[in-house]
Amino acid sequence: MNAPPGGRVNFDRINDAARAVLPRLLARWLPDGKLFGEEWVARNPRRADRHAGSFRVNIRRGAWADFAVEGARGGDVVSLAAYLAGLSQVDAARELARVLGIEP
Repeated sequence: MNAPPGGRVNFDRINDAARAVLPRLLARWLPDGKLFGEEWVARNPRRADRHAGSFRVNIRRGAWADFAVEGARGGDVVSLAAYLAGLSQVDAARELARVLGIEP
C-alpha cells in the first residue's frame, strides 16, 4: 500500500533499502558504467557526456557527483534518482520505494 500523495516519506528507509541493492540500480540507470573500487563510474545521461570519468557514485553511501557540472552532486540514492529522472526529491523517493517494493 502506498502513502497518499501528501503523506510523509521516510527518506532514511528508502535510502537504506536502495543502498542494499545499489549496484543493481546503477546497472539499470547507468548501464554503460563500471565499478572501480567503491565507485560506479559512468557517463552522465543528463548531458552530452562522451566519456565516463567525471560522473561517479559511491556504492556504499550513495553519494554522487558529476565533477564536470557545477552543483551536480548529492549525498544519497534518492537525490541521484531525482537528478537522473528530473523529479523532485519526494517524487523520486516515492518512485524508488515503489520499485523497491517498500512503503514510502
